[in-house]
Amino acid sequence: MPTKKRKQVEVKGLFYITHKDNVPSMLRHGILSHASVLEREVSYRAIYDSEIVSNRQEKLAPDGQSLWQFANVYFQARNPMMYRVAHEKGKNDLAVIGLNSSVLSLPGVFITDGNAANTGTNFYYQREGMAALTEIWDIVNGEWWNSMDGSKRKIMAECLIPSNIPPEYIHSIYVANQKIADDLRLTIGTSRVPVVPEPNLFFLPARRYRITPNLFLAEGDMFFSSMQTLTVSVNVVGIMGKGLASRAKYQFPDVYVIYQDACRRKTLRMGKPYLYKREASFDEELVDGPGAISSPNGVKWFLLFATKSHWRQNSDLPGIIEGLEWVSKNALKEGIKSLAMPALGCGLGNLEWKDVGPVMCRYLAKLDMPVAIYLPRERDISPEYFRPDYLLRTAS
Repeated sequence: MPTKKRKQVEVKGLFYITHKDNVPSMLRHGILSHASVLEREVSYRAIYDSEIVSNRQEKLAPDGQSLWQFANVYFQARNPMMYRVAHEKGKNDLAVIGLNSSVLSLPGVFITDGNAANTGTNFYYQREGMAALTEIWDIVNGEWWNSMDGSKRKIMAECLIPSNIPPEYIHSIYVANQKIADDLRLTIGTSRVPVVPEPNLFFLPARRYRITPNLFLAEGDMFFSSMQTLTVSVNVVGIMGKGLASRAKYQFPDVYVIYQDACRRKTLRMGKPYLYKREASFDEELVDGPGAISSPNGVKWFLLFATKSHWRQNSDLPGIIEGLEWVSKNALKEGIKSLAMPALGCGLGNLEWKDVGPVMCRYLAKLDMPVAIYLPRERDISPEYFRPDYLLRTAS
């Protein structure tokens, strides 16, 4: 029997998460370990709370040094620690330093197969570490995680560099939006290092298109939306096989249980969505480190919206229209405060946004609450179909 070929690890860069005020110093001195910051008395604006910092001080690498002695960088910046600091400190105050992959060749480097401060994480010297990464590379390059299968720890795989990373290894600085980029360029002056707006790293939509004061279109990951209620498009036979439904099944197993029960009891059907008023903390499942955080994402509800009767079928536009009418009439009285919804039926359901978009906007524009429609990621859409005059042309 042939052996399964290991996935090749191709490290295009590594990442350091910091406060944007630290960027000028890092361009001069490089990225310093916590111990070096204290020894050199470098002015530094911290983003991690004291308990997280203390945990890393107490953990030792295989050479006997504390994690404080290493500058730690991630293979994936969009991870549970970024989620935590983005909500605690504010996305507009953060920067991600992009580093050349050649830092892996610096002397004394360790590679970990997860968050270095976690008890389940292993440490490796450089060559063995690259081999270990092949086992988790799909997770490290993933878009989501959970705590049950270990992906929340593994997606935070680190490279630990003793003492400091010289500034010549810095190739880019990423921030949440164009205004922050412009302001930071003024602060650092002329520099060989570009400042790049990269909203996705900070769990923000890549683009937004305003349709009405309350309604906008978004390109990005709906499951990290700041809206209170997330819509999952499903069938009515209880199978979450692909697309957003599969993602919900993986990341939120309780949603899958509720969905199957709603299908059995027929409380979910075409034209009649089912609202799951989930009580478990959304943030506690996503953040790294001790303690809970306070953010609008603390509680998430899920609106299970049937777009087809059977998973093998294409999506049914008349049934979607009936479901949208239910939403427009019932969302407020059900307690929904804000709503995120995918472009219903436009991904794997084979409907076209040019047909579905005006219908969705006609109903959702009526809601007196913030509403975000997340555009399909599976296909390109002509910009003319994003214009308010097109999408609202049949609105009452």
